[in-house]
Amino acid sequence: MVAAPVWYPRHSQELAEDILAHAPVLVIQGARQVGKSSLGDRLIQGRGRAVTLDEPEQRLAADADLTAFVSQAPDRTLLIDEVQLRPEVLLAVKASVDRDRRPGCFILTGSANLLRLRGETDSLAGRALDLPLQPLSQGELRRRKDDLVTWLTTATVQDVLDVTTDETRQSYIQLLATGGYPELQSMPARLRRRWLTSYVDRVFEKDAPSVAGAVARGRLSTIARLVAANQAGELIKARIGRQAEVSPSTVTSYLEALEDVYLLGRLRAWTPNLTTREVARPKVYITDSALALGLGGVRPQELEPLISVAIGGYIEGFVAAELRKQQTWSETEFSLFHYRDRSGAEVDIVVELPDRRVIGIEVKSSSTPKGKHFKGLRALQERLGERFVAGVVLCMVSHGYQYATGLYALPIAALWEC
Repeated sequence: MVAAPVWYPRHSQELAEDILAHAPVLVIQGARQVGKSSLGDRLIQGRGRAVTLDEPEQRLAADADLTAFVSQAPDRTLLIDEVQLRPEVLLAVKASVDRDRRPGCFILTGSANLLRLRGETDSLAGRALDLPLQPLSQGELRRRKDDLVTWLTTATVQDVLDVTTDETRQSYIQLLATGGYPELQSMPARLRRRWLTSYVDRVFEKDAPSVAGAVARGRLSTIARLVAANQAGELIKARIGRQAEVSPSTVTSYLEALEDVYLLGRLRAWTPNLTTREVARPKVYITDSALALGLGGVRPQELEPLISVAIGGYIEGFVAAELRKQQTWSETEFSLFHYRDRSGAEVDIVVELPDRRVIGIEVKSSSTPKGKHFKGLRALQERLGERFVAGVVLCMVSHGYQYATGLYALPIAALWEC
């Protein structure tokens, strides 16, 4: 007998409940197999009815009569799963909501960006609130609320010194190799790579065309692999174009397709000038670490040697992805960037708070952070003065320590253990 999949409570469920209490439409968007349907099923219990457009008969019903299709749960909530498979359903949802604007009319899930779907569609502006759902965070896997940014805004030196972890280089590598997809958590390592290969093939074949039209699956795969091979690196479209033998404009459209199916994340460049932020090079990364390793053709054992140079980008991408997940439920609103000035000072991740205060985060695979690892953080601290909350080197140390005033080293595990 096959064991039932383990359900990991999602930190975003509370926010989803709030949205349903106040908005006509809740839209849950994220990559395939991150748990959108499972979360939707829990939200719909006792509320109404669920249908999925993954089923051929439901697509036929939508094609036959859109109005009847979206009216299956009068005065209750209707969950429509995988809406991107019939974008015109959004027009019928809009019309229904315009007739009845009560909260909680619809829950929609999508594995592609609903704002960029091809064909007749609608943005549902003013009618829907979005809830991004990503692979499981390390906190969700451990059933504890993870919110590093909020912790850093209030942490004292003693709080930093009190941080300890049992995580080791080998256990961090195991976390990278397992990733955050629920189905991979209990899957044997020998099957994980096969699952990831099948997963990518299906997303590229089924979901990418809904936002990008007739994409060449082989070319999309090539560009995804090039991003993974330079995980968390600055985006240089000309270089990717040369390697993939395509034009920069083609690179742009294929990167957008990867982003629209939630496999690619971006960190914009941070500067005080908002205009400059929009034109400076972002960093890009594959949003799940196991998927990044698979696309990059890197096996976990290749990351084990202490001299391995491959692990750096994958660890940085892992940290960026964990922080992106925490944005959804953090008690502190924040934005994520990276930083590099003209003198060459760099900070891997810049966290900007609504009051323009900043936290700098460097990510290192070393277990012995050095003074040079704080160089970019020092430069940012000197530039910002009182706006600088803290600078942190996240690395493979077993405990936290203070390097200088406002500058600290913490275990990478502080992401979910603080």
